[in-house]
Amino acid sequence: MEFVIAYLAGGKLRVKAGQEPVRTIESQYGQTIRDRAVKAAQRHAWKAQGAGDKFLSGEMLWGRAVRDPGAVRVDITSICGGRAGDQILYSLESDSLCGILAVEGLGAEERRLWNNHGQRLRYLSHHPAQGHLACSLENRFGTANVAVILEDGSGLREVTEGDSVDTAPRWIPGDGLRLVFQSAGVGRDRDGHFAALGPYAIQELDVENGRMTALAEDAENDLLTPQKTEDGSLFYIRRPHRAPHHVSITRFAKDVLLFPFRLLYAIVQYLNFFSAIYTGKKLTSVGGARSKQQLDQMMIWGNLVHAAKAEQDGDAAPDLVPKSWQLVRVRPGGDPETLAKGVLAFDVAADGSVIYSNGSAVYRLDANGRQERLFKDRLIEQVVVLKAAPSA
Repeated sequence: MEFVIAYLAGGKLRVKAGQEPVRTIESQYGQTIRDRAVKAAQRHAWKAQGAGDKFLSGEMLWGRAVRDPGAVRVDITSICGGRAGDQILYSLESDSLCGILAVEGLGAEERRLWNNHGQRLRYLSHHPAQGHLACSLENRFGTANVAVILEDGSGLREVTEGDSVDTAPRWIPGDGLRLVFQSAGVGRDRDGHFAALGPYAIQELDVENGRMTALAEDAENDLLTPQKTEDGSLFYIRRPHRAPHHVSITRFAKDVLLFPFRLLYAIVQYLNFFSAIYTGKKLTSVGGARSKQQLDQMMIWGNLVHAAKAEQDGDAAPDLVPKSWQLVRVRPGGDPETLAKGVLAFDVAADGSVIYSNGSAVYRLDANGRQERLFKDRLIEQVVVLKAAPSA
């Protein structure tokens, strides 16, 4: 069976339908944000000073004079399937606002469902029957709560609370409003400042009565992006929990010794900047080729993942996360079983097969454990199975 798969790669929303080539769905709302920024800059262009005045006033000194008004940060932060098989919902974030958009017909039409200027949310999940949205709402100082947006648009309601990071909610198929999510307690020092996160555990929440049940926890591992299927099986990614980082005396001494050299390097780069602007030439030629390279990277659950690893390993589609990141399934009344290693994201299809990614390719694992690679891409951070693809 072939599927229509939506995925997030390099900050782009992409779709792969069966044997058709991958295509990118551009965010119309994101482009609108950039267009507004450009028009606003053009309206106020008459206020601009001459080049000499800009330099004397300090604008050139701090780089503001060369800023592109269209270079506005617009990130697609999460995706999920909608009620229809060709509908994709995604969350979008810029410096000034956050929104939820619905793409109909796999990109034919886009409409805005929700937006806000003060809150940040991500990790969307659409209830397959009732249409409600669950998400993770980020609060100040690093905590997060699970929130629900009702289908009638009556508002956003937080359904978890406490000094914790509750995120990656996923609706459980069936009657009622139940969801699973990952939760980590926040550790603080004696003054109340953030110190560390505890291991992520998996919780189940009945939204209607507020009853919370712990489904899985492990003192040595983080249990991430849980998903529960109709037969009661629980899927999640298990990875080793990173203990709080302690200051190394050796590393501190090394930093002290290298401080004069690092300061000198910073001064040279500062002067290099002005030389490049006014003469078109740099003061030094060291590192010229490297400075032109843009290192692709993404942050996944506190880990910085580099795409450069793909070229270093020499493999066609290497794992971008360690083999210790394992896809686990727990059947009702059974023990955890490892289905795959080096897994960064996954989704469970209606036929029971698992679609997962190692960050540089997407694979299918059928009910009998047979694995096949479906396609490759770079920096894949989320995959969603929308529906079965039509036969050719």
